[in-house]
Amino acid sequence: MIIMAPVLLILLGATEILQADLLPDDKISLLPPVNFTIKVTGLAQVLLRWEPNPDQEQRNVNLEYQVKINAPKEDDYETRITESKCVTILHKGFSASVRTILQNDHSLLASSWASAELHAPPGSPGTSVVNLTCTTNTTADNYSHLRPYQVSLHCTWLVGTDAPEDTQYFLYYRYGSWTEECQEYSKDSTGRNIACWFPRTFIHSRGRDRLAVLVNGSSKHSAIKPFDQLFALHAIGKDEHKPLREWFLIVLMATICFILLILLLICRICHLWIKLFPPIPAPKSNIKDLFVTANYEKAGSVETEIEVISYIEKPGVETLEDSVF
Repeated sequence: MIIMAPVLLILLGATEILQADLLPDDKISLLPPVNFTIKVTGLAQVLLRWEPNPDQEQRNVNLEYQVKINAPKEDDYETRITESKCVTILHKGFSASVRTILQNDHSLLASSWASAELHAPPGSPGTSVVNLTCTTNTTADNYSHLRPYQVSLHCTWLVGTDAPEDTQYFLYYRYGSWTEECQEYSKDSTGRNIACWFPRTFIHSRGRDRLAVLVNGSSKHSAIKPFDQLFALHAIGKDEHKPLREWFLIVLMATICFILLILLLICRICHLWIKLFPPIPAPKSNIKDLFVTANYEKAGSVETEIEVISYIEKPGVETLEDSVF
């Protein structure tokens, strides 16, 4: 045991030295990312992109990045790649920050923040639409095998309180990578667009993507401020009867009828029907039996009477003949 103790101490010391070489030094300096940009890639969608700091000390460590959304709604998350896609409204502007982080079991090391910003789009206050509402309606499409459901979109809004009389609004929607402009509008008494109708869209009725809707406008007297909004499909969730449900009921009823028909044929072939449901015997008729018995007794009495008479007549004839001679 005395000899083993120094050996164990040496092994423990070597292990500590090895771990110290593998783990990051607490004094390591983390530098913020560079070339941080925010780019609009679609309606209510931006792409955040940055590059690792070229002066960052390289070690056998896995650096990560912490992204912080400052506006329009605060949020933060971590990632190991150098870009991130964000879906959010943009009519209020957008700003975000990113920093380099290094985590271990004991502490979190972080660099300073690198920030970027998108300013709110130009436009006079009070000219954007208000009370924007949208609803979808899912109907069965019997003419398409690739898309059995057809989704229509209907949106309405109110004119901005300070919008000039010549203001005209235009609506766009984005779902996934598809963007479409409205072609069918409803107008108010002054001829301004206040509603939009898409009879057919590329919206997936059971998709998880959020629906992005943008309404901008134009006027000769003022710059119209755009307005965008995100909708969850389940919240705007009007569905008609689904063809799959109808087909399921049809197949179910056909299967039940087919099984019953097979069972009926098997019962007839194996005579199981008679064994399971034997015929009920008819009740005897007492009147009929009484009539048959009475006829039988009457016929028997007549035969007896005839036999008795013939037997008596023969001795009588012989007696007469004897008396004459």
